[in-house]
Amino acid sequence: MLGEIRGLNEECGVFGIWGHSESAQLSYYGLHALQHRGQEGAGIVVTDGEALRAVKGEGLVNDVFSEENLKTAKGQAAIAHARYTTAGGGGIENVQPLLFRSSTGSMAIAHNGNLVNANHLKQHLERSGSIFHSSSDTEVVVHLIKKSKKPGFRAQVKEALSLLKGAFSFLILTKDCMMVARDRNGLRPLSLGKLDGAWVVASETCAFDLIGAEFIREVEPGELLVITDKGVEEDRYVEMEQRAMCAMEYVYFARPDSNIDQINIHMARKRMGKRLAQECSWLEADVVTGVPDSSISAAIGFAEESGIPYELGLIKNRYTGRTFIQPTQELRERGVKMKLSPVVQVVKGKRVVMVDDSIVRGTTSRRIVNMLKEAGATEVHVVISSPPMKNPCFYGIDTSTHEELIASSKNVDEICEAIGADSLTFLSVEGLVEATARPFDDENRGLCMACFTGDYPTEIFPDTVLPHEKEVIR
Repeated sequence: MLGEIRGLNEECGVFGIWGHSESAQLSYYGLHALQHRGQEGAGIVVTDGEALRAVKGEGLVNDVFSEENLKTAKGQAAIAHARYTTAGGGGIENVQPLLFRSSTGSMAIAHNGNLVNANHLKQHLERSGSIFHSSSDTEVVVHLIKKSKKPGFRAQVKEALSLLKGAFSFLILTKDCMMVARDRNGLRPLSLGKLDGAWVVASETCAFDLIGAEFIREVEPGELLVITDKGVEEDRYVEMEQRAMCAMEYVYFARPDSNIDQINIHMARKRMGKRLAQECSWLEADVVTGVPDSSISAAIGFAEESGIPYELGLIKNRYTGRTFIQPTQELRERGVKMKLSPVVQVVKGKRVVMVDDSIVRGTTSRRIVNMLKEAGATEVHVVISSPPMKNPCFYGIDTSTHEELIASSKNVDEICEAIGADSLTFLSVEGLVEATARPFDDENRGLCMACFTGDYPTEIFPDTVLPHEKEVIR
């Protein structure tokens, strides 16, 4: 991670469509809109009502798909996935959707999220004879479906889903239907839309905007939708528990033009910036700048509320891929500068407010602060549009141990010193809740704030943490 410009990595993204002759092509566009959620692999599985066919590979959407291979994926329904590695690992065997064939029929499955009891279930399944072909927690669900003794495929899926703990949005495709399910707490976003009579589902509404689909509604926590040529049949596999949408969707993961629960991400981030300015009203500076891209909206809000001018003090180079971890500190620093550059004329001789969405390990923040000072900034005041991230996430973000989180072992003053800033301010928990417009006393709009507060909305199984961490999680 030393060569990365970001401290967090995105979730995965899922997309599905039923009832359109160009399902594969539309899925390709849908994945483009969701590319920010995963850059390590992508796949599409399509059905023509007779068979399921897969096109997938490692890399970006444009690297995986071509006009030629999409021509082979003909059918009226498809599910698609953009992958960032969470549970399991890399490799083509873990690129989704996963496709399974059996004497009773084929199915494909795509998953956004992370199952906290996956290892527990996997051990149980292996003892009963199951053999796994990937290290993805998604494959566990397929084995649970096949092991179910319930009559009928839908009942088998419902039983399998009811055994899962954690965060997930699932799309399951057969030649006869597309099933859509969301975890009982609503930790991961999932929306239902419509396009020219076809039904569409996606992790974020920005995918609907790209293909011209109409947003219909959110998929409810604990809900199972069965989509066929007859339409959408609503069902439940479990009753909804207290809603707990991942707060980091609003802070960082989701695209600014997406809406989650009809709350626009850009406007929520602007409110975070405004509230942050109120919480550090003592701060005097000459210019406000945001770390591209997810912090720009908060920086605009901070500037509007504080009256300090907003400027593009940092520019992101959009044409670099991953920087390799280099053997020397000097080369690592140059790797960061390949991705992010200061605008010297904006920051030289100025007291700069640097707005960022989060601090994870602190290494990236330190390098950006140093970069701004090398460009001539006289002071760099870091303001963060989320609270200190003190606790591991087990729901799909790659911060699974306390050792990876600087705020787990250092207080604000110590973090400030570690990153070399002149001051450091984090948004309060109350400020974040207010900015997202998801109050805890509203059962329809709760937030998962576990990475900030340690209050996990689900049971955390012992096998989801490392041995030395087991005493930390309650």
